[in-house]
Amino acid sequence: MSDFVSSGWAIYVAAATVVSIIACLALLIIAARRRVMAADNSTGHVWDVDLKELNNPLPRWWMGLFVITIVFSALYLALFPGLGSMAGVFKWSSAGQYEAEQAKAQAAMASVYAKFNDMNAEQLAKEPQAMAIGERLYINNCAACHGSDGKGSKGFPNLTLPVESRLATDSFESVKATIANGRAGVMPPMAAAVGSSEDVRNVANYVLSLAGSPHNAIAAQLGKAKFAACAACHGPDGKGMKALGAPNLTDKVWLHGWGEEAVIAIVTNGKNNVMPAQASRLTPEQIHVLAGYVWNLSQKTVVAAQ
Repeated sequence: MSDFVSSGWAIYVAAATVVSIIACLALLIIAARRRVMAADNSTGHVWDVDLKELNNPLPRWWMGLFVITIVFSALYLALFPGLGSMAGVFKWSSAGQYEAEQAKAQAAMASVYAKFNDMNAEQLAKEPQAMAIGERLYINNCAACHGSDGKGSKGFPNLTLPVESRLATDSFESVKATIANGRAGVMPPMAAAVGSSEDVRNVANYVLSLAGSPHNAIAAQLGKAKFAACAACHGPDGKGMKALGAPNLTDKVWLHGWGEEAVIAIVTNGKNNVMPAQASRLTPEQIHVLAGYVWNLSQKTVVAAQ
């Protein structure tokens, strides 16, 4: 694979491009100087008795267009990137243009965001303009995973849950930090620590019983003692520890699937979840407004004015 990213390929592409342009120009010159092959201006090829292939030269205006095209190509390659890794006189790049357009858009929106910078979550939620901007930011950057309504799906947290059921975003500041920096959640495989496959099944039923979910009561009773392997993170009562990122197992919130088989799979295989950081894509001002919108999704009564 390293052969395809070496500097040699840039030289090859540049050489092939230049040779192609020179070859096109040479072909035009040769074609323009070509003599008539017969007295009747034909190539000597005849079909169906009298159908002759003529050798008429290209019109001068047509030849002129070809020459202009070649000259334009040479000028373009001198000014813009196209000859391998050469940047051209203007040093243009799609990344540079994108950054310039982003900077222009941010400068244009700076005055709009400025009035929201010192607002807290409650104040932002009461500003219809802030919520409208936050909604668009959410749809463009968050809805693909968390859903357009914020209710998430399997593996993607529900952002409308009340604060007490939130693991890492139970405050406005934590919402901002999670959006900006992302978050990695790790549940290690625990089957070896729990015991046999039967022990794992019993623990799964005990976990289901903590949330009042349908379960096998006998298996749950047998799994209670084995739950000690999980209590170090989830607590002896199963209510989790936010400082460790361990979820509450008693609140009936099942992020990675519900039921005995789903819990067994998590205990056996563990789980890695990643919320990507958005700080490189969004400005601090955008994150501030977006966090206000996300925080407002979790309020029992929507604060924002209608």
